[in-house]
Amino acid sequence: MNAYQHLYINGQWVAPAKGGSFETIDPSNEAVITRVAAATSCDIDLAVQAARQAFDQGPWPQLAGAERAAVLRRIASIIRERQQELAELEVRDNGKPLPEALWDIGDTAGCFDFYADLAEKLDAEREQPVTLGDDRFSSVARKEPVGVAGAIIPWNFPMLMAAWKVAPALAAGCTMVLKPSELTPLTALELADIAHQAGLPAGVLNVVPGLGAEAGAPLSEHPGIDKLAFTGSVPTGSRIMQAAARDIKNISLELGGKSPFIVFDDADIEAAVEWIMFGIFWNQGEVCSATSRVLVQRDLYQPLLARLAEAAASITIGSGLEEGVLLGPLVNRSQFDKVLTAIARGKQEGATLLYGGSRPAECSKGYFLQPTIFSDVAEDSWIWQEEIFGPVVCVRPFDDEADALRSANDSRFGLAAAVMSKDLERCERVARKLRAGIVWINCSQPTFTEAPWGGYKQSGIGRELGQWGLNNYLETKQITRFDSDQPWGWYIK
Repeated sequence: MNAYQHLYINGQWVAPAKGGSFETIDPSNEAVITRVAAATSCDIDLAVQAARQAFDQGPWPQLAGAERAAVLRRIASIIRERQQELAELEVRDNGKPLPEALWDIGDTAGCFDFYADLAEKLDAEREQPVTLGDDRFSSVARKEPVGVAGAIIPWNFPMLMAAWKVAPALAAGCTMVLKPSELTPLTALELADIAHQAGLPAGVLNVVPGLGAEAGAPLSEHPGIDKLAFTGSVPTGSRIMQAAARDIKNISLELGGKSPFIVFDDADIEAAVEWIMFGIFWNQGEVCSATSRVLVQRDLYQPLLARLAEAAASITIGSGLEEGVLLGPLVNRSQFDKVLTAIARGKQEGATLLYGGSRPAECSKGYFLQPTIFSDVAEDSWIWQEEIFGPVVCVRPFDDEADALRSANDSRFGLAAAVMSKDLERCERVARKLRAGIVWINCSQPTFTEAPWGGYKQSGIGRELGQWGLNNYLETKQITRFDSDQPWGWYIK
């Protein structure tokens, strides 16, 4: 699909009602890629009506799980056929290095295949008998699709984040209105085209790019939506939660993080540096689960800092389409400026800028930033406590296990955490004491479709991926039957 001046509503490409559009920018060179149709409240209303009709009157919720699975697998197959093209489009729209984008698009296809498998199993698992204390009655607990889902996704993993919501929703039998980020809308529109090619019935998936206030807010506030799923910042998540509260909507929120990485002094220093760098510099640090707070046991602290700075200096920075690049540009000017402001604040707060902190000299255009390392960061400082969402890591020493756990858990966030040590018993013990929804041992950031994803505290509500992701889009109904041929006896004597 080479033109993006249309919205995908009710199985058709339609012009936005008010004719608006916005630019999407290549962050590596600041050039306009294309203009994209901008949905407003009237377009959102049409999309919700289409999804509502497709759920209430259409065939999708009534199909056998195997029939829905067949469509999901066709979607996965087309994504794989177009993997290179979609990955290159993602690089241009988001800025990430091509190998990472190829990885993301492969995971996107895998996500649709995974939920196709669960859709097939759902028929057999849809009704579970319930044992009652009165044998005159029988009861089943029945799983049914929640209805029309509204999904709002972020810009850091554009097509993959769409899949995390679209695939389980479709597997469950829901219909959906998807609003991609206005910063990276292109692969979401391609997903609509792919779903259309795969034979998804009209109205089941509607894709409506637009600005947050003009499209996201009307979607989160629409009375025709049964369930809201959002991934993004804590302030926006809070507003969506408030909007959902008015109608008592089902919600799931995957929000921010300031995830700790505890490195004990018996850890292999090369392995520790590799995982620390992957945990914060992968995807330019624009990762909600990025392990951006690193706690290093005191005896290892200085040697690790020296090796980390040396390794960071060797990272190749440039356009994500250039071979060998490991660090692409930040997504846009606003994010670039926010990260630079955070770095300036870190310096003002007295942290030591060990490496980086500015635009690379060789990159005069584009939103490029050096990998940045702060050491000796105070626990009460802003950069230690708040999410920066860029390639900025904060490092401080700790004395013992109790000290590390206290510092790691001292956060309003609780999305992820990591621990590294050759003592696996200690790793397991620490992992169970970390207040986070995802904990990695001797690694950071591996993500699997089969395992639950989500956080504690202000990092969100609910879980995505795995069976948990499917459950987001299912309601549980009790059906109880009176089986006795004797009267109940309350009124009839």
